[in-house]
Amino acid sequence: MNQSVLPKGMNFAVSSSTKNPSLESMNKPNASILIVEDDLDVAEMLDAYFRVQGYQVLVANWGEDGVKLGAEQQPDLIILDIRLPDIDGFEVAKRLKARRKTETIPVIFLTERDGREDRIQGLELGAVDYLNKPFDVQELRLKVRNALAKRKQTTYANTITGLPEGTLVQEELAALGKRQGWAALHVKLQNLAYFRDQYGFVAADDVLRAVSLMLQNAIREIGNTGDFAGHLSNTSFILVTSQATLDKLQARLESRLLGSLEYFYPLKDRAAAKGPQHLAIEIELIKPGQAQQLDALQTTVQST
Repeated sequence: MNQSVLPKGMNFAVSSSTKNPSLESMNKPNASILIVEDDLDVAEMLDAYFRVQGYQVLVANWGEDGVKLGAEQQPDLIILDIRLPDIDGFEVAKRLKARRKTETIPVIFLTERDGREDRIQGLELGAVDYLNKPFDVQELRLKVRNALAKRKQTTYANTITGLPEGTLVQEELAALGKRQGWAALHVKLQNLAYFRDQYGFVAADDVLRAVSLMLQNAIREIGNTGDFAGHLSNTSFILVTSQATLDKLQARLESRLLGSLEYFYPLKDRAAAKGPQHLAIEIELIKPGQAQQLDALQTTVQST
């Protein structure tokens, strides 16, 4: 059977013999795919094909519907056509990447265009792959499988910084009640969303990476073996250390973080980089006995 997918007017029958359980079983239990495609023939074919492979499939034919379904259902992966009848696929990806709960969903773009600028724009938005129409559905299946496998491996680490998040942070915070002499710093990076709107996703991701590296370097230089750094949310961090090193660690972070923020801006904008909507850092101290603050942090992790 010829399994090349044409962008218009194609009927496609899927045989169960195309399944390879050894390849697909890792994705089966709950893996869901959102397909955003305005060509009804292609959308129907992909829906049927991936259901046979064992995936849960959602389909939207309009960009706005894709944004709504993505936000409500939070699929494991999105197959996204660029050319849609209302907003284009880039705008769909941008809106979903701007939401905390959907920003890490891998996106594979489908397009009839083969321009370098389109690819760069897609990669800037965090796309994991691109396929030009007409495409081979088996190739798409493998790209989907690989993207889901990679995401599964990084479930407990932030995809931008590599720092722990989610369950790992919850476990670390829960264990503090059994430790002696601990202290923590809650580091908040403020106004990153505004910065992203002004300078783009790539620049905003660079800020997050730089901040996380400064946190890790400070712990390595001043902290103790077993100190912990992780995400409470995408723009806030928790550092767990000892009371003995808390003051030095805080001073180092304040010096490095506050002194570096203006350098994330283009030279022409640095003079205005201290306004109310520009990047800022806030550091909060948390010590044993402050159960209310600790409970609030655990709630923050659970809600992100």
